[in-house]
Amino acid sequence: MIAAIGPPLISALGRTLRWRVEGIEHLERLEHAGRRPILAFWHGRILTATYYFRNRRIVVMISENFDGEWIARIIRRFGYETSRGSTSRGGQRALLQLKRDMEKGLPAGFAVDGPRGPARQVQPGVVWLAKLTGNPVVPFHIEALKHWSLRSWDRTQIPKPFSKVALVVGAPIEVETNPGAVVLEQKRSAVEMSLLQLERRAHEILKS
Repeated sequence: MIAAIGPPLISALGRTLRWRVEGIEHLERLEHAGRRPILAFWHGRILTATYYFRNRRIVVMISENFDGEWIARIIRRFGYETSRGSTSRGGQRALLQLKRDMEKGLPAGFAVDGPRGPARQVQPGVVWLAKLTGNPVVPFHIEALKHWSLRSWDRTQIPKPFSKVALVVGAPIEVETNPGAVVLEQKRSAVEMSLLQLERRAHEILKS
């Protein structure tokens, strides 16, 4: 039932939102260079991210639990592909599928603190995928001025109709194909720090 009523509700809500976008040129430059981004975002912003980046055939890693099943059904309706797995279950298989999909020319998306948290702590999977594919991680944050927050671990944000919404895209983060453990941790930390900075910037935009 959730998968059936979710897409039309999200579409109706999304059409009312007033977007303020900054940094989208980072994605445009990659596209012009023939490269594919690995989009990185917080799990709690999956609803607004689903609407904004719709119909781009972005491949998203979705967990194999019950929540993952209805999320997968919804995002497919918005033109996404899915790779099933998570950091706790089926992760290696899902990463290899993402690698194959990116080799076919598709971009990828990662809710980097999913599927169960801790919230706002980047899991290493996004950096591993960058290492495997040679594609850069591109972090972004979306924040709604007026919203509801669910009482979930990730505090999922649902914008209120006609709210102003800020989308801030960060600079690409490159990962070498043969990094050591120390470098991988540095890159994971860099993604986390970038997302936190983008979140602060989104709040600044909403105040202006």
